[in-house]
Amino acid sequence: MSTRSRFLCALAILVGIALAGFPGCKGGSGGGNGGGGGESGSPEFVSLGTAQIGGAFYSVGAAISDALNQGKEAGGWRKATAEATGGSLENYRLLESGDIQIGMANSSISFFAVRGEGGFTKKYEVQSIMTIFPLIGMFVTKEGTGIETLADIKGKRIVVGPEGAGFEYFLGPVLEAHGVTYDDFEPVYAGFSTSVGYLQDDSVAATFLGGGKVSPAITSAASTMDILLIPYGETQRQKLVADFPSFSAVTVAAETYKGQATDFAGLNVGSAHLLVRSDADEDFVYNATKAIFENRKKIAVTHAAGKAITEKNVVRNVGTDFHAGAIRYYKELGIWPDDQADGS
Repeated sequence: MSTRSRFLCALAILVGIALAGFPGCKGGSGGGNGGGGGESGSPEFVSLGTAQIGGAFYSVGAAISDALNQGKEAGGWRKATAEATGGSLENYRLLESGDIQIGMANSSISFFAVRGEGGFTKKYEVQSIMTIFPLIGMFVTKEGTGIETLADIKGKRIVVGPEGAGFEYFLGPVLEAHGVTYDDFEPVYAGFSTSVGYLQDDSVAATFLGGGKVSPAITSAASTMDILLIPYGETQRQKLVADFPSFSAVTVAAETYKGQATDFAGLNVGSAHLLVRSDADEDFVYNATKAIFENRKKIAVTHAAGKAITEKNVVRNVGTDFHAGAIRYYKELGIWPDDQADGS
């Protein structure tokens, strides 16, 4: 059985009950209105679902909404606004209901959401308009804990991200590839900043941390204690990249973090991407994609993650089909890959 198949069986048990009670995960076609609700033409107001205030999703999403406002005359909408939400899982539901027209999500979670696999009991009819920035994630421990590999976290308290954020969709495969499941340790749920404090006072043995090319959370941890970036097995890392389109291998250069003497063979565990409903108006999606891409430099000024909005990255296939409106814009721009089929 493949890494992905074994993980799906475990994930269904891990999150199935939680998702069954999560709005929008029980079926139904959804309603709503506006450009994300299947009506022709652009919506009057564009709501962009992000995540909790204070995180990268919200900060970058606010900058993207500003970019959309720069293109409102050509696009036909009056105003775009970034909305704080519960993140990827809630944004699928809000897109389906038409309460938002564009949603940010982690591509590793979307991989399962659009297929109705893992803990999802239905397929979400959403498509990508743009791949934005990577989440380079790693497990971090303090020097002296005795943890040298991911297998060593068994039997210990480990932070696995904020509760309800859906991190299990990308951490599950990573751990499973290294012979570890959530049953093998005590999961602790906390945000990045809180988890650094837990690690510092020895409340946990290790924590998952991530971000862009440089993670503020890991930088903070390295400035207050001697840390160890727990390595991925190289065979496991390459297999994860082969099995999951949303994953990719990355190298974290030496000296990126205090005390990091050598390059670290890391993982992008799922890029942030922008989604719309599959039946969203093609012209609306075209104009929205154009407004965001043409104002990418302004987005980068607001948040460093915006620097990843490049010609090469925005069209990268991370496991969710692209919307026809976005493809039309990228083809006009001449950046749609010749070897990438329309819609994928």
